[in-house]
Amino acid sequence: MRNTIEKIKAESNYSPKSIKSIYRYDKTSKIGYWLFGLLLFIMIILFLPWTQNISSSGNVTTRYQDQRPQQINTVIPGKIVKWYIKEGDIIKKGDTIVELADTKDDYLDPNLVERTKDQLISKEQKLLFYSEKIDAIESQISAIKNNRELKINSYENKIEQYKRKLISDSSEVVAAEVDYKIAIEQLSRGKQMYNQGVISLVELERRTAQNNKALAILTEKQQKLLNTRQEINIIKIDINSIRQEADDKMFKSRSEIATSRGEIAGTTGELAKNKNVLANYISRGNQKWLIAPQDGQIIKAKKSGINEIVKEGEMIVEMVPTKIDHAIELFIEPMDLILINPGQKIRMIFDGFPAIVFSGWPDNSYGTFGGRVSMVENNRNENGKFRILVIPDSQEKNWPKELKTGTGARGFALLKTVPIWYELWRQINGFPPDYYKTKAIINNAK
Repeated sequence: MRNTIEKIKAESNYSPKSIKSIYRYDKTSKIGYWLFGLLLFIMIILFLPWTQNISSSGNVTTRYQDQRPQQINTVIPGKIVKWYIKEGDIIKKGDTIVELADTKDDYLDPNLVERTKDQLISKEQKLLFYSEKIDAIESQISAIKNNRELKINSYENKIEQYKRKLISDSSEVVAAEVDYKIAIEQLSRGKQMYNQGVISLVELERRTAQNNKALAILTEKQQKLLNTRQEINIIKIDINSIRQEADDKMFKSRSEIATSRGEIAGTTGELAKNKNVLANYISRGNQKWLIAPQDGQIIKAKKSGINEIVKEGEMIVEMVPTKIDHAIELFIEPMDLILINPGQKIRMIFDGFPAIVFSGWPDNSYGTFGGRVSMVENNRNENGKFRILVIPDSQEKNWPKELKTGTGARGFALLKTVPIWYELWRQINGFPPDYYKTKAIINNAK
């Protein structure tokens, strides 16, 4: 350099100031100071604290099944008659969405419910008729019993009368036998006396007539006694006949009661079946109107126009509930799963919401939202990762009200705070973050 400058001085007129300003040969270099300062700055940065984290992407969802997008399906096959909503409408619980007309032959009768009610009333009247019939037959059985007892009592009274008459007749027979014996003795003595000539033939004939008369009276009294005994036997037979006749009538009546009760049982079964059929008809008639199960917004209508035929269980519209308790589903690599625990802090950013993120310095980030792990699935997902659910942290600011289900999200699970040089060394070597549990998680586990 100096040889070149000397050569230039010798060959031409020159100015010392211009030479110094161009070549600056008399200046000392400060690059060493800069390098030292840069190295010192790097060393300071390497010892700054860095919060280890696991980042993952996911989307907005909810933990509750009834708050997720849901299909509203038809219960019955039918034909669309009228629409009451359009896509994008906000509806309330109980609002009518669409009206259907039944297409099955069994339900085309417009008076089907009324006719079934008439059948139901007929069955109920039939039940009432059989119940009244049973009451009447039971009353008839009671009357038969009473009539039987009255007749039997009447015949037993007659038996008592005939028994008293039997005693009287027996006494008369005894008296007639005594008279007959006397007449026989008188006739025998009269014959002896006639043979001896003591009495006349007229007296003998009188005694003979008296004997015959006594025999006739005895025969009459004996026959009367036999008739009385026969009457008693006849009355006893009549009593047995009355009992048998009453038992036959009561058996027949009880048979009719059993038949009526069988009819009641069968009619009761038919009545229950008719009630079930009627309830099904009424319920099916109510299914012609699709009703909103909860407040929400209609987002998709599969059918359009009217007179379209829909099948049983086919989706008509899809709706999103208005009230949603949002949660974030994130997918974690299996290697990082051990570092995630229920209750762990998560920092969230959402698509469409501006944010400045310093993943290692969460306190210096802007536009992030706090959350905590609510659930960690025990089974690997279809994408080979494990799903976790993150819910809002009650100690942090609320999540945006404008969040919609399906919005993209990214989460950072906050782990242990380490120096930057350690974090660089870990990532260069491909080591996982340090296994770490916060005090809150440890206390929850206890």
